[in-house]
Amino acid sequence: MDTPPVTDQATFCATLLDEWVRAGVTDVVVAPGSRSTPMALAMSGEPRVRLHVHHDERSAGFLALGLGLATGRPAPVVVTSGTAAVELHPAVVEAHQARVPMIVCTADRPPELHHVGAPQTVDQTRLYGPAARWFVDPGVPDAAASGTWRSLAARAVIEACGPVPGPVQLNLAFRDPLVGRPGELPAGRPDGSPWHVALGSAGVPAGRAEAASATLAAGADAASGSQAAADLATRGAADLAARLVGRRGVVIAGAGCAGCADDVHALAAALGWPVIADPRSGCRTPAPTTVAHADALLRHPRFADAHAPQVVLQLGQPPASKVVGQWLAASGAEIVVVDAPGGWFDPDHRATAVVRADPHDVVGPLGVAVHALERAPVPGWLEAWTASDARAAAAVDAVLAARSEPTEPGTARSLVGALPDGASLVVSSSMPVRDVEWWSAPRPGLRVLANRGANGIDGVVSTAVGVALAGGPTALLIGDVALLHDANGLLGLARRSVDLVIVVVDNDGGGIFSFLPQAAQLDPERFEQLFGTPHGVDVAALAAVHGIDARVVDRAADLGPAVSATGAAGGVHLLVVRTERAANVALHAALQRAVGAALT
Repeated sequence: MDTPPVTDQATFCATLLDEWVRAGVTDVVVAPGSRSTPMALAMSGEPRVRLHVHHDERSAGFLALGLGLATGRPAPVVVTSGTAAVELHPAVVEAHQARVPMIVCTADRPPELHHVGAPQTVDQTRLYGPAARWFVDPGVPDAAASGTWRSLAARAVIEACGPVPGPVQLNLAFRDPLVGRPGELPAGRPDGSPWHVALGSAGVPAGRAEAASATLAAGADAASGSQAAADLATRGAADLAARLVGRRGVVIAGAGCAGCADDVHALAAALGWPVIADPRSGCRTPAPTTVAHADALLRHPRFADAHAPQVVLQLGQPPASKVVGQWLAASGAEIVVVDAPGGWFDPDHRATAVVRADPHDVVGPLGVAVHALERAPVPGWLEAWTASDARAAAAVDAVLAARSEPTEPGTARSLVGALPDGASLVVSSSMPVRDVEWWSAPRPGLRVLANRGANGIDGVVSTAVGVALAGGPTALLIGDVALLHDANGLLGLARRSVDLVIVVVDNDGGGIFSFLPQAAQLDPERFEQLFGTPHGVDVAALAAVHGIDARVVDRAADLGPAVSATGAAGGVHLLVVRTERAANVALHAALQRAVGAALT
C-alpha cells in the first residue's frame, strides 16, 4: 500500500478536528462519499471523538441533530458534494427552528469544476438560505492561509452554540488527490483551549443570567458589570411580578424550561396558579401545581369559560395542544411570553409583553419578587384546577383500564410510566406527541424530546438514534408512517452501541388525519387515497430485515412489562402496537365524555 502524500487539505481538516475537540466536540458524523474524503479521513483519524457513519445523508443529518439536541454540543456532519448536501436540508431547518447547535460540512468541487458540466456538482453557496446561522466558503485549502484555520473552526462552534444556537454551513472545496496525510498542524493555544472563546459584556464567559438582565428591565441600558446586571434583573423581576400577583392566572411551561422545574412550581405556588406543563418542559412532575390534562379539561365549554385567566405566563414554547392555544387566544388574558432570544412564540398574535430571556434566569428571581410583594393569591383558583385535573386523571384511568386491547392513548400513558429514571423519550410529531401531552401522567426523572421546530416527521428515527448515542436508556414513540419515512434510520442500527426501545403505533396509515375535517367531508375511498394512505407494510418484518429484535404487543397490559424487559436487556428493540384508526377516534370521544361526566 502506497503511503499517501502530505497535503494541505489533510492538514487543514486535521486542524479543524483538533480545534473542535478543544472546543468540546465529542462526536462526528460521516455519510460516505468521494469528494468529502479529506474530512472523512480526518474524522476517522481523530481518536478523541466518536465517529458515526451512516449510509443515508438525510438520516446522518438527523443523527447529528439528535446528538446536538441531547448534549447541547454540535456534532459536525460531513457529506459529499451535489444532492448529498441537499439531503441535509430538512435537518438544517429543524436545527434552525428548534435552536439546536449543528455544524454542516458540505464537501464541494473546486471552482474550476463549476459551471462546466462536472458530475455531482451543484451551487452549494448558502445552500440552506436563512436557516444557517453562518455560512463560510474558505476555498480550496492552501498553506498560505493556515493561520486562519483554527479561527475558522473555533468560530464555527461559537456560531452554532449561541447566543441563538443553530446550524452553520462550512462549504469545503477539495481538489484531487483527495487522499493525503496531515503535516504539522498550525500551533494552537498552549493551554489547550480553543482559539476563540465567547465572552460576556463583563469579560466573563457568556451565560444565561447576563443575557436575561437587560431584557428583564424594560427600557434599561445594557449593564457593564455583574453588579449592575444583577440590579437590572432584580428591578425587572419586580416589575414583572407586579403584573402577575393577586390575579387569576396560569403558567404555560413548554420546551425551554428543562432544569428549572422546582423554580417554576415554586413560582406558581407563590402566585396560586396552575402549571400547564408540556412534557418537553421537564415541569410535568408530581407537584401541587401540576395540571396534566388541560387539553381534556378545556374541551368542555363550561370548564373553559369558568377558568378563563386574567393573565398568562408562557415559559418557552407553547404546547402542541390546539385546544389550549385557542382557549388562551379567546380568553382576552394578558399574555407574557418568556423565551430565549431567537424565537417568537406567539402564533395567535396575542402576546402583551415578551421577555427576551431564558426562562431559567427569570423564574427564580421572579419567585423571590412575588414573595416580596406579600399579596395573597386568588382564593380557590389553584384548587379548582388541580381538583378538576385529579377527576380527569381518574376518568382517563378508568376508561383505559377497561380496554384489554392496545390503544394509542394507553400506549403513551404506559410508555411514559414504564421508563426508568434518567431515561430519554423521543416523541414523533403528529399523534404521538399529542398523546403524550394529553394522556400521560406526571412523573419525575424523564427527559422528553421531540423535533418540534418545524413539526415534521422527517428523520425521527435518526434523531432518536442520535439521542441514544449521547448516552443513557432511550425510547422512541413513533407512528408507522413516520417510521417508514425514516426507514433508512434503521440502517446499521443493530450494530451501534445504544440502548434504544422503539415503540411503533401501527394503524396502517396517517392516523392524525382521522381527527381533521377532511375525514367527515370526503367520501371514505377518497379520504383513504389522499389522507389515510394505508401502506400494508409489516413493520416487525422490516425491523427484522435490519437485524433488530421486534415483537408485536397484543394486549394493553403487556406493553409496560415489555418496555421494562427490553430496556433491561439493553441494545435495540422494536415493539409494534397495532391499532385501528376509526377505533382511536371513538376512544378519544369516549375519554372526553368520561372527563365531562367527572367534571359535572
